[in-house]
Amino acid sequence: MKQNNSFSENTKFTGSTKLSGNTKFSLVPYLLKYKWHYLLGVVILLFVDMANLYIPQFIGEVIDGLSEGILDRGGVNVLLAKIFAAGAVMMLGRFGWRFCIFGASRGIEYRLRNDMFGHLETLSARYFNSHKTGDLMARFTNDLSAIRMAVGPAVVTAFDAVVMTIMVLMRMVVYVDFRLTLMAFVPLTLVAVGCYFYGIEAKKRQTRRQEAFSGLSDKVQESIAGVRVLKAFVQEEEDFKAFEEASRNSMEKNLSMVKLRAVFGPALDAVTGISLLVTLVFGGKMVLEGQVSIGKFVAFNSYIGMLVWPMIACGDCINNFSQAAAAFQRIAAIFREKPDIVDKLPETAGDSNQDVHIKGDLKLNHLTFTYPDGEEPVLKNVSLHVKAGEMLGVLGRTGSGKSSLADLLLRVYDCEEGSLLVDGKPITEFPLAVLRRDMAYVPQDNFLFSDTLEENIAFGLEERIRDHPELRSSIKRAAKAACIHDNIMGFPEEYRTLVGERGVTLSGGQKQRSSIARALLMDASVLILDDSLSAVDTDTEEQILENLMHLRQGKTTIIIAHRISTLQKADHVAVLTEGELTEYGTHEELLERKGFYARIYEKQQLEQELTAI
Repeated sequence: MKQNNSFSENTKFTGSTKLSGNTKFSLVPYLLKYKWHYLLGVVILLFVDMANLYIPQFIGEVIDGLSEGILDRGGVNVLLAKIFAAGAVMMLGRFGWRFCIFGASRGIEYRLRNDMFGHLETLSARYFNSHKTGDLMARFTNDLSAIRMAVGPAVVTAFDAVVMTIMVLMRMVVYVDFRLTLMAFVPLTLVAVGCYFYGIEAKKRQTRRQEAFSGLSDKVQESIAGVRVLKAFVQEEEDFKAFEEASRNSMEKNLSMVKLRAVFGPALDAVTGISLLVTLVFGGKMVLEGQVSIGKFVAFNSYIGMLVWPMIACGDCINNFSQAAAAFQRIAAIFREKPDIVDKLPETAGDSNQDVHIKGDLKLNHLTFTYPDGEEPVLKNVSLHVKAGEMLGVLGRTGSGKSSLADLLLRVYDCEEGSLLVDGKPITEFPLAVLRRDMAYVPQDNFLFSDTLEENIAFGLEERIRDHPELRSSIKRAAKAACIHDNIMGFPEEYRTLVGERGVTLSGGQKQRSSIARALLMDASVLILDDSLSAVDTDTEEQILENLMHLRQGKTTIIIAHRISTLQKADHVAVLTEGELTEYGTHEELLERKGFYARIYEKQQLEQELTAI
């Protein structure tokens, strides 16, 4: 592991890229992981249902024994003990199957969520450019919850809807009467037909419901993240209208599902009521004719009541599986995505990466690059050579391809094979883990996490501060080099000051300098600063550049900027114009050419003089 010679002998670096070759998503591996939980849970559930099944029979035997005078106090006590024992089995068993089945469903949700997040981390920038954060969050919450309900409660309801129904019908036939059972069950066959059509329609509505929830989640996330912009432009009312529209759409999609349930639920009750009515009419007649005893008739009515739960369970089961089917497709879509940027060589993974290091020699050989979704190239036939240890400045107007160059060096995107060489080899021959370990990067959008300042600065290190408090001295040295130390010491909690979401509690210059400190702490072979000094004053900029010149001796540094003052100390400066390399040389050479670089320099010098006046 490479050591940080400038800041700490104990500083180490991470760099591991997860790759996934799986393009077909299935729940089977997750279910098999908990197969014994499910098996034990189903066995316990079976015993619970069997115990529940005998309670009406015991009650019926008590009634018949007392009415016919063939049951004494001892016999009654025995039957009451059996009822109590059955109740105890049900109580303990319900805890058992809940623990096994519901516990398994929570475990599956946990593993699936981890695998989803791990797979997302392997995906390339293209995927996140085309998928909104709110939609992805909905898949991690609402959709995963639907899957959990399908592999947990729905398993129980499906079991009861099938097994309990069969066992109850068998008891009704064996213990009471076949003809009465047949007459009571005929109306229940309508449930099977209703369930079929209900399932088809429910899946369609659940899909629309979950898509509406994704849209609402995305709207909320975007509005909260941009609340300061909304207030600055006084757009609260317009944004609220947009939120109200998304909320109304979600409500309507939810109500469409509620309406379907509102029809299906009473329909089940009606069928159950018809069965009960048939039982009362024909069963009562059989009791009067002496074909069925009073106790068995009471037990039969209890069994009819017990069939209500499987009927309800049938509807709940279809509802849960419909939601899960819609959620499954949305989650599977994530796993079907393949990363665009992957290691090309199998030996680039594993501990062998520790022996591979980048020296910092960078060469662009007629590099032309077009974004995957773009039509026009953003870089056109660019050729230049940055030797290890040199500092390269990159200047150009907005949209000239400067940040694209940084993306290619970090392999956020891939260019044509052989057009970008690192240490004389195509960049694709280096493992991604090595590239991103040995290339430190400070982006234009200085992203800070909702954590302490010291944790944000130490973000690129392998060790955590809580486990290695000795890292704090290295963090302070990096902060001093980035000229942020004095600001931090002025905060109430100093380095343990919590910054807001995306570092919102810091000024633009403080965020930039914190990001620079984070990159400097890595002591990487290549450092890329993408317009990272735009928010600091000229004096602070000059001090940071002097620190860079001292700390980065022997290491490659690329500075992308719009201000000449940031670039004039570089060994060479490349000027990009609409993706083409139009000027290249030292600061003095470019001034002598009287080109774009010289004109920008004169203009900025004049601005500084006017500002001073």
